[in-house]
Amino acid sequence: MRILYQIPSLDTIYAGRTIYYGYKNAFEDLGHKFLPLTSSSDSSKIFEEFRPDIFMTSLHPYYLKYLDLSVIKEQRKSGMRVFVNIPFWKSPFSKTRINEANGLSDNKRYKDLISSGNYGDVYYNSCEKSDRRMKEFENGTGKKHICIPLAVDKIALKEEFNKKYETDISFVGTYLPQKRNYFKNYVFPLKNKYNVKLYGQDWNIFDRACGWVQRLGQYFNISFLSRIRLPKLQLIDEARIYKSSVISLNVHEDYQKEFGGDCNERTFKIPACGGFEITDDVACIRRYFKDGEEIVIAKNKDDWFEKINYYMENQEKRLSIVNAGRKKALKEHTYHNRIEQIISIHKEIKG
Repeated sequence: MRILYQIPSLDTIYAGRTIYYGYKNAFEDLGHKFLPLTSSSDSSKIFEEFRPDIFMTSLHPYYLKYLDLSVIKEQRKSGMRVFVNIPFWKSPFSKTRINEANGLSDNKRYKDLISSGNYGDVYYNSCEKSDRRMKEFENGTGKKHICIPLAVDKIALKEEFNKKYETDISFVGTYLPQKRNYFKNYVFPLKNKYNVKLYGQDWNIFDRACGWVQRLGQYFNISFLSRIRLPKLQLIDEARIYKSSVISLNVHEDYQKEFGGDCNERTFKIPACGGFEITDDVACIRRYFKDGEEIVIAKNKDDWFEKINYYMENQEKRLSIVNAGRKKALKEHTYHNRIEQIISIHKEIKG
């Protein structure tokens, strides 16, 4: 099959980068043809020449800015099926989160695009249907909501110990506003007792300021601004960090803990890379892993510190959990698994 995947900027250093490569590597590994559609692409030419079977996009102003919906309409007539990654029906995000789409229930244009049947064929995101942020989507649009969770890229993230990254405790990710209070109270105090290493973006004011400039450059397709920050880690380095840490922490945004219907890529990446994961408590994680057997979930602040101290002092107790978690992640939670779901849906809607 031919897959066209819209990612306006390949220079993004946030989660969209690893999700893109997860799908790209898995589709290509499974023998499919895969192309990105970026803000610099001649979209009409790519659609006409590549003639994708599946087009994957997102319902977001940044994506729509570089998309000609008349071209999409014509390609759908020729058999292309469109998978649209949608925002929450009821958004938990502040209006200041300009990089996040507003809730669908408040956006008449987006609701009309969906309900008209003229835009997409499949509407999905990583949120469970039972989550109250999505519960009214189907009634509000007349379309089905599909949950396709995030996953691990087993092609790029190979299990590999590296002395350079050896440490007691690590975290890889972005220092997002909705995580800062949690880090202040749950993560930074660990430095008083253990060797803690933090990797990723936005960990200081200068980096955050550069991030805003870069996002503006990407939105307006200004080349020299879109690349002012490059990834601090290669994809394989993240795997090395997880494998080389005694404990790899997973921290979610506050809204994820509150609603419980979606979790991040780290949930799957840490165990798949042979890491030992201790995560904050997001309800849906229990659908994917057995707490205490495949990963460890800390239910509150006392539990967080107690479990970290216990497994630091009893490191041999980690081994069975690491092995079971890796087996589960690689069996059920890779982007290869998600593509199996996508292909199955495609077959259903093709008839």
